[in-house]
Amino acid sequence: MKAKVLILLLGFGFSFSIMMAAVPVKSSTVPQDNGSKYGKDSVKCIMNLSLYREFYRQWKQSHYKNTAVNDAISPWYWTFKNCPRATENIYVDGAKIIGYKIRKAPAANKKALIDTLMMVYDHRLKYFPNNYRTHLSQKGYILGRKGVDLYQTEPSAYKKAYEILKKSVDLDGAKSKGAVLVYYFRTVTKMARMGEIDTTAVVDAYDQISDYVDINIKKYEAQNNNRKLSEYKNIKGNIELTFEPFAKCTDLVRIYQKKYDATPGDAELLRKIVRILEDKHCSDDPLYFNANVSLYKADPSPESAYLIGKMMLQKQKYSNAITYLSAATKITDTTTVSKIYMYMADAYRALNNYPRARAMARMSLKYDPHNGAAYMLIGDLYAESARKCGTNDLTSKVAYWAAVDKYIQAKKADPEMAALMNKRIAIYKAHFPTTETLFFYNIKPGTKYKVTCWINEVTTVRSSN
Repeated sequence: MKAKVLILLLGFGFSFSIMMAAVPVKSSTVPQDNGSKYGKDSVKCIMNLSLYREFYRQWKQSHYKNTAVNDAISPWYWTFKNCPRATENIYVDGAKIIGYKIRKAPAANKKALIDTLMMVYDHRLKYFPNNYRTHLSQKGYILGRKGVDLYQTEPSAYKKAYEILKKSVDLDGAKSKGAVLVYYFRTVTKMARMGEIDTTAVVDAYDQISDYVDINIKKYEAQNNNRKLSEYKNIKGNIELTFEPFAKCTDLVRIYQKKYDATPGDAELLRKIVRILEDKHCSDDPLYFNANVSLYKADPSPESAYLIGKMMLQKQKYSNAITYLSAATKITDTTTVSKIYMYMADAYRALNNYPRARAMARMSLKYDPHNGAAYMLIGDLYAESARKCGTNDLTSKVAYWAAVDKYIQAKKADPEMAALMNKRIAIYKAHFPTTETLFFYNIKPGTKYKVTCWINEVTTVRSSN
């Protein structure tokens, strides 16, 4: 291959030995730009460009392991210096070449090489600010590469890397490369640990980039792109791990309470507060509740109504809970709607409105016929009503027949509830009327009987002995 390159050089009238002489790469070197694509000497530019690209290709084919890179450096440097507009590959390949030199260089030489690497990115931005395919700006992308390389090669320059990466993320948003998001967040958290920025900046950065990561996860899920999906899930895990030391509820509430107090009607802010406090298990704080209520006022939705309804239940504000849960029944997911009706049944039960509680449990069964808990709740309502609905030894116990009927239905709907229901059945069977009581009221076991009061259900006569 070198013989081939030698013939190429001789054809241009240059000495191979002279061209391959070591040329120092200095960060102070400024490309000689006369505005033309191939510079002042187009023949020499094309020759050096071809030469370095050939050696670079050999190096790349070896998976960047052989020594061909050493032969590429001198012609690459000439091209970089003398015809900077020739091709964007000068900067793409140059970053790879200089990165290799940094890894191999002694500590004393690394700083100058890192400066050179930064210069390569700066000149790429100058001469090729737009993507050659789309013709759209690629400034954010180049800055992202620059910032990541700076942080990796010179960790002590984290503040400068932060400034570069922040510009990149602000420009590219959700289109930012995964590595850019990860290293940007690392620079933010490092600055916070060093006391150079407040933890507010960490939370804000987390909030920003986690949104971008989630956008990509959803995108690749929709595309069934498992490779990219796995990549962004790993990125999410990396960011979550880095954020963990800053994710204390006291800090999050302190930061977001100030923002909430300043703009309590900002729907976007409210959604962020709700999401981050929920993700970090800080939902016990009053801010979480207040943000949800404010969000519902600013931007009503069945989902936010559902959250508020559940929280109202926890606060034992049952009437308010019912109002919000009623609005939440517009959610399209039937399993969730079934749960909502169960929450409403619990609220009505707490208000001692047993007929409405039963009606809600029946609605829950309409959306989920296998919801054994709904049958159990109705059975419990009947059992609790037994003494209130009767005036003698018979009528004060007949509701237990109806209750056991519901417990049996619960087992059939959800076999996993069998053990629990069998315990309830055993308890309430003991409260059935005795054989003597049935005889006294001229009622025979096995016959039909209508339980009155609010229950109004037909059941089967049974005795406790």
